[in-house]
Amino acid sequence: MKGRMQRFSDSLARPLSGRERLAVALLVIPLLLSFWVPLWRISMEAPQYPDGLSMDIYPHTIVGGHDGKDIREINILNHYIGMLPIDRTHLTDLDWMPFAIGGLVLFALRVALIGNGRSLIDLFVLTGYVFTFAFARFVFKLWTYGHDLNPDAPVKIPGFMPVLFGTKQLANFTTHSFPQLGAVFILVFILGVAVVTVLHFLAGRRAAKRATPTTPPADLGHEAPAPA
Repeated sequence: MKGRMQRFSDSLARPLSGRERLAVALLVIPLLLSFWVPLWRISMEAPQYPDGLSMDIYPHTIVGGHDGKDIREINILNHYIGMLPIDRTHLTDLDWMPFAIGGLVLFALRVALIGNGRSLIDLFVLTGYVFTFAFARFVFKLWTYGHDLNPDAPVKIPGFMPVLFGTKQLANFTTHSFPQLGAVFILVFILGVAVVTVLHFLAGRRAAKRATPTTPPADLGHEAPAPA
């Protein structure tokens, strides 16, 4: 047990190899690209809207379909059931997301330049925390929109959870909610960091085993008889 802990401790301090540094540096590319493409899309269809309505969620903003006009139409519909208007000023999570992504980019570049096993684990844990928290906030925001309804709204409906992933029917509207290319880019970054981390510690384990001296087996033969 002590030997295993020592090997793990050595792997924490072991610098990244050239290939590992290159892999981490390349993983920064999809993370950067996630800033300029949608993370999520929510769309809806109804007989009165044959072309549908949609909105794309970016790390820093939200954009309606049909040159931005769809958000106005969605807000008009939401008003009838008492939902809060979809407004950028209310979506405060989009204020810190760009800084979080930028911080992860800088940290990943630092790991690629001078990192070791310990900083690689830190990068993986921090990445997991940031995007788990961001997704939890997204779920909470959807729940709030569906439950914080104005009791004086023209149309009274019970609180509901808007669709998070997949398709859901509400009255005569069919609503779709699916991740987009930005979410795929982020997932590539997370999985890539996880793979590099695992490979780094497996390589450290193999190197430690090769460096461990082997003890020659004891001589099991009979001792030579003493001279008479």
